[in-house]
Amino acid sequence: MPLGNEGHPQINRATKTRPAQAGRVFCVLSSKLVHWRHPMEPLAKIFGSPARLKLLRLFTFNPEVSLTVAQVADRTKLSREVAKRELAELLAAGLLRKKGERSAAHFQTNSRFEHLPALSVFIRETTAVRPQRVLAGLRRAGTLQLVVLSGLFSGAIEPKIDLLIAGERLDERVLVQAVRSLEAELGREIRYASFTTPDFRYRLGVYDRLLRDVFDYPHRVLVDKIGL
Repeated sequence: MPLGNEGHPQINRATKTRPAQAGRVFCVLSSKLVHWRHPMEPLAKIFGSPARLKLLRLFTFNPEVSLTVAQVADRTKLSREVAKRELAELLAAGLLRKKGERSAAHFQTNSRFEHLPALSVFIRETTAVRPQRVLAGLRRAGTLQLVVLSGLFSGAIEPKIDLLIAGERLDERVLVQAVRSLEAELGREIRYASFTTPDFRYRLGVYDRLLRDVFDYPHRVLVDKIGL
């Protein structure tokens, strides 16, 4: 991973999204678990497909962000047709509000949606990605020696990164693709840093501040061939 002018690793995807709530441990949600019926008709329109769940997470975790159909499709890795259809459903349910028309239309979370507070809590407490899913994408980037989840994955608000990777022959382009794929599932940007194994060992030995921000707070080790 490229280093900054001061020798510190650059965080690949800096984000302005709100930090995860401290102390939260996330679980995996199946889109088939929830089947709402009348009189909760608006909620019945929200849950219905994996695509809709992606949009639901995207707008729940980023309530102040205003996005076009193209931007939603890009961030969720859905086709424009599917994104447009799901946006229409969430708009009809009252969860979203729309500004502009046609290609200039932007969509944003409707802060007045009556179920938004309860829905936000539910989504935050049931959103995550399985460790196997994280590793499947990262393994294509090279030989992994260390993978650590922190930040939004652990519920700790202090760490400056969410994903720490060390390995050999890491392909940065493949790493970026893997992280973006995870972001599409989670609806949130993921801050990550990658190192060669020798670089990581050196920084661990000098108690690098970035590593300290990870290991001094709640974290989860998925791969450890270094022997921490």
